[in-house]
This record gives sequence, C-alpha cells and structure tokens, in this order.
Amino acid sequence: MVMEGETTTLKRNLTEWRFSQYPKYILLPIDENHDQIKSNVKNVVFTEVTPRPLERDIHLVCYSEDTLINILDMDPDIVNRDEFAEFIAGRKLPYGALPVAHRYGGHQFGLWVGQLGDGRAHILGEYVNRHGDRWQIQLKGSGQTSYSRVHDGRAVLRSMIREMIASEACHFLGIPTTRSAGLVVSEETVVRDMYYTGNPRRERAAVLLRMSPSWFRFGSFEILSRTGEVTVLRQLADFVIKEYFPDIHLTDENRFIRLFSEIAHRTLDLVAKWQGLGFTHGLLNTDNMSLLGVTLNFGPFGFVDSYDGGFVANCSDGEGRYALAKQPDVVVWNIGQLATALKPLLSSSQQVHMSHILKTLDTYCKNKILETFLMKVGLKEERWGDEQLIEKLLDMMQQTGADFTSTFRQLAEVYKLNDIFYLRI
Repeated sequence: MVMEGETTTLKRNLTEWRFSQYPKYILLPIDENHDQIKSNVKNVVFTEVTPRPLERDIHLVCYSEDTLINILDMDPDIVNRDEFAEFIAGRKLPYGALPVAHRYGGHQFGLWVGQLGDGRAHILGEYVNRHGDRWQIQLKGSGQTSYSRVHDGRAVLRSMIREMIASEACHFLGIPTTRSAGLVVSEETVVRDMYYTGNPRRERAAVLLRMSPSWFRFGSFEILSRTGEVTVLRQLADFVIKEYFPDIHLTDENRFIRLFSEIAHRTLDLVAKWQGLGFTHGLLNTDNMSLLGVTLNFGPFGFVDSYDGGFVANCSDGEGRYALAKQPDVVVWNIGQLATALKPLLSSSQQVHMSHILKTLDTYCKNKILETFLMKVGLKEERWGDEQLIEKLLDMMQQTGADFTSTFRQLAEVYKLNDIFYLRI
C-alpha cells in the first residue's frame, strides 16, 4: 500500500532506480578470478561473476506489486517497460550492480558434502529503500557461476512459479521469508527430470528476481570452519554481527556465543510458525538454513492438506527425513552443526556455555510449537494438560484425515458461536 505523498518517491524506470553505490559485502573477501569452477577455492566468501542473460523471446510472467512498492520503491507501472523484463533476465543491470556468487558448504540429508555455493544465482547488489531497509537483490536461474555443479545454471518455469507464489504467500501468512519481485520466461529450453524417474524432458528456462536482507546461511560458516579458514570465519562472523545483530557489540568477548543463541532461537521461532501453518520445507539441509531465521529456498515444499505428521514434500526424500513432524528435530540437529562451525572462534569455557545452550533448544522448540497451537485453538494461557490436548487433537486429525487448515477455521467458528473453552476440563 502506498501512503499519500509517497507516490513521487516511486521510480518509474531503471534510469531513476539504482543500487546502493557500495554494497556492504565488498568488505568481505571476493575472488575476482572467476574463469573456472571453484572446487578448491579458499579464503573467499564471494566470487565475482556476471549473469548469463536469457536471450530468446523474454516475457514477464508475473510480479508482486507489494514487493515492488514496499521493498524496491518501484512504481508498478515499471512492469510495462521492456527494461524491467530485461533486468530480470540479466540483460540490463542497473547502475551500482556488483554481481557475485556466494561460496558456502553444507550437510545434505545429514552428510557433509563439502563446498557448494550459488550455482545458478547471482547477488546483483544491495538496495536501501525509503524505509531505510537494506535488501540484497538476487537473480535465480541466471546462468552458470564458478560454483555450478551438475546442471547448467538455469531454472525452469514451474519451479520459479512455485517459489514466487510460496515466498509471497509465506510473507502474508506471517512467516519470515525471502521475497520475490518478478519472474520472466524465455523460449530457451533446458532438460530436466522432474520426478527423477529417468524420463527427462525439455522445459522453458525462467529467471526469478528475489531478495533477502542477507543470503548468508549455516553453510556460510560451515565451509570456512571445515577448511580451517579461521581468519575469514572470524571476519564473516563479525560482519554478520555488525550488519544484522546490532544489539551485540563487537567488543563483547562473548559475542559469538550471543550470535549463536540469537540465530538458534530465531530459527526455532521460524520452525514453530511452519508447524502452525502446516508448511513443510522439503530440503532442510544446512545450506538452506538462513542465519537470519527466514525461510530460504523453495525447492520442494508443501502445505499439508489432510493432516499427516509424516507428510513429505520432497519426492527424493524416500526415508522421510524432512517430514512435517520431524522438522523441529532436524532443525535442532542443524543448529548443532552451526555450533560446531563456530567452535574455532570460542574459548574452552565458551564452548561449555554453547553446549549448555544446545541442551535447552529441544525444550524451547517444543514450548514455542505448543504456544503456536494453543493460539490456534483459542487458548491464551498455557495450563497443565495442554500439551496432551494438542497431541490428542493432532492425533485425531491424522486418524480422521481432517483438513489441517479447515479444522482450525471450523474451531474458530465454534468458539464464536458458543464461547466455549471447556476443552481444558
């Protein structure tokens, strides 16, 4: 929504709109030698690399008016200009762009897989909007980078539509998330095996314009810790504190413990919101866990329909590691890997302190989830027996195949009609 008097601040073309002149990430090590795959690169956080534009018959598929107005300060009429589609396609980069790919590692399905990195995404630059909020602008599907692995750096239309819809839906549902501004498609095609059945087919390539306050993830610390790059690890941790956790002072000798605690609790607050809305992230690897506690990367995901704690949103997750009911435990495990990554920065006594924090996370997470569900059934104060109440409700929903969202909507109607709370008795 545009407030009266703000319309004059909205930019109508890309000549008026520009990135911040100096993105904060230039303070971190950036590799400028980007002509080869970075399988063994060390002591860098980013690699400078230019997007490979889509070329054939670019079309704007959809856009988010809210994101354009309230994050990018763009007049929605900008979408009618060819330059807007060219911007998303990677053809026309506004003034101030400094495209980089981020280097990180990760645990995938519980196993350390080493160096990963942005294989098909380019952070273009940073933008500080009229509200004073700083956002990192990124293209996804914009071609190979130094960290590309098996595929060609492209994304397909169906997956980008899903991410666009999901990220914007999560935002309006109150789930902290990355945002999406627009999506273009080309006549250029790529080969994908949608269901991993050995039957690949050609699909149209697409690029998504998305944004986040930061694209750092657990794996950003993990790769530096695992490879012994302690100096860069400390530099990155201090950078994250200064830019994203202003309540922590860089002079505080316990700053890394406080950073860990903040990230851990923000992340568990996020999981509680997921559980309360039946959202299932199908690929909860550590490289998909944001340091800021926002929902990051919508590959396989789903909102449960008929309630089932075993609901899996990823067809390649045959063992159900990332099932809906297992998400809290998986995320606590991931936070444990973050703790391990930060250990080289801690003294012996600080490591003991961190181990004490880790022991409290299961209880914290269960309490946040219970609080979330109590609010959903209209109970504002927790009392003895409420945990069993919610367990019985979810068990009954699973046994009867009740729709997750409709059940709570109908409970709300019951409360309105009868003003009853005898479920506590």
